[in-house]
Amino acid sequence: MKSQKKYFIKTFGCQMNVYDSWRIAAMLDARGMVASKDVADADVIILNTCSVREKATNKVFSELGRIRDAKKSGALFGIVGCVARETGAKAFHRIPDLNFVLGPQSYHRLPQILENPDAKLLNIDLGGLEKFDEMPQIVHAPVVSYIPIQEGCNHCCTYCIVPYTRGPELSRSFNDVIRDTLHAAKTGAIEICFLGQNVNGYKYTDENGKIYRLSDLIRETAKMPEIQRIRFTSSYPTEMTDDLIQMFKTEHKLLPFLNMPIQSGSPDVLKRMNRPYSLDAYIKIINKLRDARPDIQISSDFIVGFPGETDNDFEQTLKIAEQIKYINSYSFKYSPRPHTAAALMPNQIPENIKRERLAVLDSALNEIQRKFNEKCIGKTLPCLCEGADKTGHHLIYRTPYMQQCIVACPKDTACPTMANIKITAANRASLRGEYVKN
Repeated sequence: MKSQKKYFIKTFGCQMNVYDSWRIAAMLDARGMVASKDVADADVIILNTCSVREKATNKVFSELGRIRDAKKSGALFGIVGCVARETGAKAFHRIPDLNFVLGPQSYHRLPQILENPDAKLLNIDLGGLEKFDEMPQIVHAPVVSYIPIQEGCNHCCTYCIVPYTRGPELSRSFNDVIRDTLHAAKTGAIEICFLGQNVNGYKYTDENGKIYRLSDLIRETAKMPEIQRIRFTSSYPTEMTDDLIQMFKTEHKLLPFLNMPIQSGSPDVLKRMNRPYSLDAYIKIINKLRDARPDIQISSDFIVGFPGETDNDFEQTLKIAEQIKYINSYSFKYSPRPHTAAALMPNQIPENIKRERLAVLDSALNEIQRKFNEKCIGKTLPCLCEGADKTGHHLIYRTPYMQQCIVACPKDTACPTMANIKITAANRASLRGEYVKN
């Protein structure tokens, strides 16, 4: 009896890559293959890659080197995603054993290499949205299901490689998004997270000239009884339109949590980043959101050590972090990327200064997060179970603010997927809680 072929997928980077890996796995499942956790046992090995920072790209090629030495003879392996688009044919020169290099809008071409394993496959064309139509649906949706609604970005921030790796903005049709959302709802999803590099810039015009925005997707999704929580990421400040802000007031399924990156608190740095909003405009948007939903909490992304950033610029970033009180943020040292304007700018900041500034910012952000978490002690929050921890003795829930809450496994009863959890303890990284009986 012929044994089933196995595949191994490792995902780097953003939630869009997580979703893409789900669809790749669904495609391989449909071809009769089964997933393996052991790269040495796999017949097909795929790294779904991220190139947002130089470190991320280097990590991919280090992993490829390890796989080359560990894989079994005859196994196909390659990269898909943003590193594939960034490096192109150069990837074959760095790792000659690679069988395929497919960009983020080309991974639906994988069957070509499966059907002709002796060939080398390179496809890094930006293309369109064909992959969403050509790939099979996920059979059983995760409890938290990601639904891409657009790809690419037109903002062209001077530090960002996304316009090169993912291309210009393309919004999927309203009906296609709702079809995928409904499928997720019918096959296990309880929470929907809409995805896009510029997710709140979603804009689709149908054949009758009707324009659909993200607020319309949220409104339609909220009608699905299976879906209890809705969120979206990642948002661009100038795309936070009034109709979307009002959704936080009128739609209770929309979580009171928003990631809206500011990147820097310095007007001068924002200008060099090509982030065309003032601090006053950003703060005005935050105030509108808090007026619409008083319990809303905000997270952000920060880049420290951008070319030309002075000590005063950095102090302004610390000031805005304290003013807004972001409850959960992602902060990074500036990393020059190919195909970006910032990589060619003068006054690049030395690595030791970037490292020192990042440590100071992280300390300030961690303290804000710790204080918010501690304020939650004693509160009862509706939380969604994401599964067991590594020990198997605790369950991990997510609050409406995306905090991780650890709860002891209930004895002699099934754990509820949605539960009211009373917060009993907190630190910077997580909460502890216990079930509240209805």
